[in-house]
Amino acid sequence: MHRKGSLLLTALTALAVTAAAPAPGPASPAVLAESAPTGFASVDAWGQNGTTGGAGGPTVTVSTAADLIAAVKAEGPRIVRVNGMITLPAGMYDVSSDKTIVGVGASSGISGGGLNIGLPASDSVTSPPANAVHNVIIRNLTFKNASDDSINVQMFSHHIWIDHNDLSAGYDGLIDIKRGSSYITVSWNHTHHHAKNMLLGHSDKNGAQDIGRLKVTYHHNWYDRTPQRNPRTRFGDPVHIYNNYFFDNSDTGPACNADSGCFIEGNYFDDVEEPMTNSYSGPEGNIVERNNVFVGDTGEPVTGGSVEDPADYYDYTVDDPQTVKDAVVRGAGPGTIGL
Repeated sequence: MHRKGSLLLTALTALAVTAAAPAPGPASPAVLAESAPTGFASVDAWGQNGTTGGAGGPTVTVSTAADLIAAVKAEGPRIVRVNGMITLPAGMYDVSSDKTIVGVGASSGISGGGLNIGLPASDSVTSPPANAVHNVIIRNLTFKNASDDSINVQMFSHHIWIDHNDLSAGYDGLIDIKRGSSYITVSWNHTHHHAKNMLLGHSDKNGAQDIGRLKVTYHHNWYDRTPQRNPRTRFGDPVHIYNNYFFDNSDTGPACNADSGCFIEGNYFDDVEEPMTNSYSGPEGNIVERNNVFVGDTGEPVTGGSVEDPADYYDYTVDDPQTVKDAVVRGAGPGTIGL
C-alpha cells in the first residue's frame, strides 16, 4: 500500500534570534528549488503515485471570479494560474481532480469565498469511493476574508499539497481536513489574524470514516499568533508535525485528541501558552515529542501514548530546530518560490 517517497530538503542554517517575530527576508535557494511535495502527499497509495496536480494538462490564466470558478471545476488535468486578487461571491467552490491552482507573483489570490476539495459530505460513505477528488496542488496564493473555510478538504480526498500560501481572516477554518481525507502535505504556509486555524477531523464521533485515515504532514508552516487549532487533530495516526514555527499562540499549539497520534519534532515554539497537548478537549490522543525548541513564555508540553513512525511511510530530513524560526519566516507564504 505504501511506498517510501524521497526527501531532498537541504537543511537551512541561520542564527537563533530574539523572541519577537523577525521581518521576512529573502528566501533561501532551498525553498525556491522545492518543486514537489514531501511528506504524505509524496506517498504512493490509493491508486495514486504521489501528487502531481495538473501536470500534463493545459495551462490557463484567470483574473475573474467566473473564469476561476469554471477552471478549477473543469474535468481533466489543468494548471490554473490566478492573476491578481480575485473576489469570489460568498460560498465554497468545488475543485476537481488533477488540478494545480497557483498564484502569479507574490500578490495573487482569493477573497470572499473558499475552495472545496471533495465530494458532498455523507455519513453513509465509510470507505474511499472511486471518484474521490484527488491529486490537487494549491500554491503561492493569498486567501483572506473567506465567508466560510478558506480551504476545505473532505470525503476521502487524497494526495493534496497545500504549499506556500498566506491565509488570514476567514469565517471558519483556514485549512480544514476531514471525513477520511488522507495523503496530504501542508507546507510553508503563513497563517495569521485568525482564531480557528487548522482542523484535522471534524467530530469525535466520526471514527467510521476517519480511523486509519487523516494521514497528514505539516511542515515549515508559520503559525503566527493563531490562538488554536494549530492543528487540532482527531483519529489520524501518524500526523507528522515537524519544523514549524509557532509564535505567540495564546491557547495551544498542536492539540491531538480522539485517539489521533501526533509525531511532533524539530519545531520552534516561541511564547506558546501550551505548546502541545493530548488532552485539550474530548477523548485523549497520543503525542510523541522530540527535539523541539521552547523559548520565551512557553509552557510545558503535555505528551504520552504511542504514535506510528512517519519514517515507516516516507523518507525525510528534519532541519536543526534552532534554524527553523528564521527559515520559516523568510520562506513561508507566497512570493518565495519563483512563480
